[in-house]
Amino acid sequence: MKCRSRVVALLAVGITLGTSLWGCSPSGNFSSTSAIGQFVSEEGCAGCHAAQDKAWSGSHHDLAMQAASEQSVLGNFKDARFSYAGITSRFFRRDGKYFVNTDGPDGKLADFEIKHAFGVSPLQQYLIELPGGRLQALSIAWDTKRQRWFHLYPNERVDHKDELHWTGLAQNWNHMCGECHATDYHKNYDAATGTYKTKASRLDVGCQACHGPASRHLEWVKRAGTDVAKQSPGARKQDFDVDLAAPDARLQIETCARCHSRRSTLTSEYRHGARLMDSHRPALLTEGLYHADGQILDEVYVYGSFLQSRMHARGVRCSDCHEPHSTKLRASGNALCITCHNASGAKAGVQVDTRGLKHKDYDSPAHHFHKPGKPGAQCVDCHSPTRTYMVVDPRHDHSFRIPRPDLSIAIGTPNACNQCHTRQAPKWAADAVARWYGPDRRHEHHYGEALYAGRYGKPGAVAGLVALANDTSQAAIVRATALDLLSYYPGRSALATLQGGLKDPDPLVRRAAAAGQERLPPEQRVSALLPLLDDPVRGVRIEAARLLAPSASVIPANRKERLNHTLAEFESAQQENADRPDAHVNLGNLYLAINDLKRAETAYRKAIALDPRFVPAYVNLADLSRVGGHDADAERLLREGLRAAPKAAALHEALGLTLVRQGKNEAALKEFDAAARAAPDNPRHVYVYAVALHSANRGSEANQLLKAMVKKRGDREVLLALASFALQAGDETGAKVFIDTLATINPDDPALDSTAGNP
Repeated sequence: MKCRSRVVALLAVGITLGTSLWGCSPSGNFSSTSAIGQFVSEEGCAGCHAAQDKAWSGSHHDLAMQAASEQSVLGNFKDARFSYAGITSRFFRRDGKYFVNTDGPDGKLADFEIKHAFGVSPLQQYLIELPGGRLQALSIAWDTKRQRWFHLYPNERVDHKDELHWTGLAQNWNHMCGECHATDYHKNYDAATGTYKTKASRLDVGCQACHGPASRHLEWVKRAGTDVAKQSPGARKQDFDVDLAAPDARLQIETCARCHSRRSTLTSEYRHGARLMDSHRPALLTEGLYHADGQILDEVYVYGSFLQSRMHARGVRCSDCHEPHSTKLRASGNALCITCHNASGAKAGVQVDTRGLKHKDYDSPAHHFHKPGKPGAQCVDCHSPTRTYMVVDPRHDHSFRIPRPDLSIAIGTPNACNQCHTRQAPKWAADAVARWYGPDRRHEHHYGEALYAGRYGKPGAVAGLVALANDTSQAAIVRATALDLLSYYPGRSALATLQGGLKDPDPLVRRAAAAGQERLPPEQRVSALLPLLDDPVRGVRIEAARLLAPSASVIPANRKERLNHTLAEFESAQQENADRPDAHVNLGNLYLAINDLKRAETAYRKAIALDPRFVPAYVNLADLSRVGGHDADAERLLREGLRAAPKAAALHEALGLTLVRQGKNEAALKEFDAAARAAPDNPRHVYVYAVALHSANRGSEANQLLKAMVKKRGDREVLLALASFALQAGDETGAKVFIDTLATINPDDPALDSTAGNP
């Protein structure tokens, strides 16, 4: 499903000392193990690391989650009231505790105790404990700057039936936030009982959350005794799983990315220093999350943006700009940027490649063409503009790009110039840039043009994506995104590029290349994907295993054990997220692939039980009924789903197809119409509706729909349908127009071979 913006953000990773929740280990006790050491009490860390402890204390990390108290709660709980969606909530205190009277899971008003304050600035949310060990984030938050209550979805009507209601899965702390707001975190969801037995060594991001378990270091401290004071600040780094100051910047960046990224979790067995994709699956620059040129759109945090930057490519790491313990910038304003970008020479870390960095006075009107002290004179205004999330929280885009209003003209992406000059058109900004910087300005071809063409089926899409995916000078996340888009285009060049990506040194690229093999028939995937079962990165090998599952019967005997082992890893990854319906759909799809229909049905039904609004579970379960020849059962199931999610286009379409198989064509047309209306920009729904209209002798309406869609996206099926309809009408010239259009998008499309004899 297309996601709506998430309300429970990882505000600033961290929580406070001394809070208790579920099974936190008492001070001094070891809890869990890593490859090297165990998590230990951090009470004594400040004795040797006083400066770091002082910087951390009171930081956003420190105050990101606190037990509700006079010191931590910033909101107005003096019988304050806030109205939203017909509900008036009241915030008050009773017996020294904090409460809110608001609508609960059943929509009825009730009193709920505030257990934790969540975040500190620019907003503070409040966590409420519900049965089953759940902590839920209230969607009414406190604006710490304006001193007011506000709702995180002000332009919507989120009631207790909505997926974004504070009592629902989308606002669950245990899944959405806990890993990044606790040290040594274990969600411990029990799928059998539907309850959490969450545990953590401590409820904050303490020393070991980033540096890793410290038992060996603590043992050394005890042995060294008074000699510890004589050691250098970086002594005994070998005691930890990861050296965050190592020359390889990846180690630090991926440690931070565990939380500062849009990603899903593959395992609770996180190991500091291992590849991020061994435990997590980072998002690519996909539509809905990022603009076509990679600028931030949805809440994606920092990692995906920073991977695109030239700074990342040259070895810059998070701590070069951010003091990691205080979370503050190392310098204010332009002083931070001109540490490296100046006329005299960069003062960068030894791991940073500064070759090619121009010696120039960037902090001057001669460069930025704005008055000092005014908007536009700050480096971040142009190179790291903000987008506001959660109503009041502006966040900087960390791709650190050069403003390109010319791209706004070409592909409709935003630009920093028009973010301030809102009354002007992008052409005005592009003309100003051309006038200021002249013919030698930076206006080279941007990867966003290829990604845009790939997203929307524009001429040259496949050629551009192939070139981009094969361009090793581009960031891995960009190349992986190109491969992801190529998987939608059949043909020789796309397949060759996807299979070439299977051997790429970066796991992001390898995983995207593996996923791209899904278009192939199962037996044709085997030779390409078998080697990836031995990939050192879990995220890559389980993707290969998933796609090889239907081919188990043709897997060589000496590789079946490895396949089974890796499929078990895939299942484990889904079980780690068994509190989410999508994990059960993934399991259902796996069981279906290996022809275990009973377990597939059980998994799909579990997904629906977890979330009665989860559309993919209904669609897949109904399709399972179809396979068994039970279309009447499929119809009942899909109608049940529509009662829970009446605007779900996929359910309307699936119901329409079920009705067609039962000969109820008129009723089916209504469902196809509903699907196309619910998702007018989705070519699949429009295509299916148009084909149904054409079959009902309403060809004019069908053509009108399809032609309108082609103006939005050059979708393959839409173009082929238009060509087919034209040929059936005897319009060979018209058919050729649509075939030629497809050829400009993907000249290798196999459908072009089958139409070669046609005009």
